[in-house]
Amino acid sequence: MFQTDSFRALDRQESLRLLAEVPVGRVVYTRQALPAVLPINFSLDEDDAVLLYTSPASDLVRAIDGVVVAFEADEFDALTRSGWSVIVTGRATVVTDPAEHERLSRSGPISWMPPRDGVFVRIDAEMITGREVNGAVGVAAKESAVPRPASA
Repeated sequence: MFQTDSFRALDRQESLRLLAEVPVGRVVYTRQALPAVLPINFSLDEDDAVLLYTSPASDLVRAIDGVVVAFEADEFDALTRSGWSVIVTGRATVVTDPAEHERLSRSGPISWMPPRDGVFVRIDAEMITGREVNGAVGVAAKESAVPRPASA
């Protein structure tokens, strides 16, 4: 970071507001004892849970149902070195209640690749952390114009 950059922690409400503005985030989970990250579109439910819609036979559902995962979304501008990142941590569960599934079919996320007979996965918002970085406007562009020495 440069001296003109600033960092700020975001509160829960501001984090959720920003999260609701982007269509895609990343599920962070464990697959075969290794870290895995999967980009996926999502929406937020009334109780702030992250909602996913995917195939019931997917590797993702098998790996995350019933376990604690993280979900991250962000938006950054490289030119201004500004942006934000929000991480939701909580237990992921497949929605099995037929009434809840019906409600989410009307209001939940719409998969970009809709599966036949898909399932909704809810990630409870047990912990939400957010951060914002504000860089100095124009500094990054000015620095990118400066020639760099060739590497050896």
